[in-house]
Amino acid sequence: MTGITSSGEKRLVLVTGRSHPELAEAIASELGSELLPCETRTFANGEIYARFDESVRGSDVFVIQSHTAPINEWLMEQLIMVDALKRASAKRITVVAPFYPYARQDKKGRGREPISARLVADLFKAAGANRIMSVDLHAAQIQGFFDGPVDHLFAMPVLMEHFRAKLDPATLTVVSPDMGRVRVADIWSDKLGVPLAIIHKRRDPRVANQVEVREIVGEVEGRVCLLVDDLIDTGRTIAKAAEALKKNGATKVVVGATHAVFSDPAVELLSNEFIDSVVVTDTLPLPPEKRFDKLEILPIAPLIAQAIQAVFDDASVTAMFDGAA
Repeated sequence: MTGITSSGEKRLVLVTGRSHPELAEAIASELGSELLPCETRTFANGEIYARFDESVRGSDVFVIQSHTAPINEWLMEQLIMVDALKRASAKRITVVAPFYPYARQDKKGRGREPISARLVADLFKAAGANRIMSVDLHAAQIQGFFDGPVDHLFAMPVLMEHFRAKLDPATLTVVSPDMGRVRVADIWSDKLGVPLAIIHKRRDPRVANQVEVREIVGEVEGRVCLLVDDLIDTGRTIAKAAEALKKNGATKVVVGATHAVFSDPAVELLSNEFIDSVVVTDTLPLPPEKRFDKLEILPIAPLIAQAIQAVFDDASVTAMFDGAA
């Protein structure tokens, strides 16, 4: 049998944009690796430039970027880095976006609206991405927007371990802050072996970040309530839910969420008297002004590093979660 063989071994390369270098460094540390040096800068007119200091030819490259404010700048930077890798002959390019940008615009709620989550997937594909990895997508359907493999990771094991150690299941009730999170909350209640409650809310589609709580379905009086959500933006939904729970007899309200967006006035609202503690992961950077006494931050780097290793080894990512979702 004749043919050409290669003596080279697979090479895993980690690169990062400028939005959350601490997370990228933590992921690299978990993998026993280092980040590939990259020269990134923004010109006076706002244009972004990226160039890698070493060859990436034939490499399996993971481009890490957390999409926090200014989200459009960090999205564009990641796209430019992917384009640079494609033109530098990287063998496979995986976009690692712990918090998927524009994830809440995943469908048309009213006429003449965009589906921006699909647009972002198309942009990644056009730039040269072969694969996307993200944590706790706002809607599972986003996996179908990208024409290629999407590794949907779940922060539940990280958060679950924390709450199992801190909360007594005998007095605990898991609460979904709205109807859209019921499936996730149901999985939480099942895994913790505790009851489920649901908050019915109404939101005016014409007014952003405004919410009105209507009623609570389930028993919360005399219970410790664990509010679970994928993200906290302004905190209005969580604050309204916590207030309703306390007024309906909950003894304690604990909030668990993956993505701490914390747009103003989130810190003020989450520090109110109705919320006892807030637990999030560090998928997004949290500067000092977004931190407060009731906040606890859990590291997500071990989970992402494990998934990156699995992808590099052509192993199963789904097996990491044991059917968790």
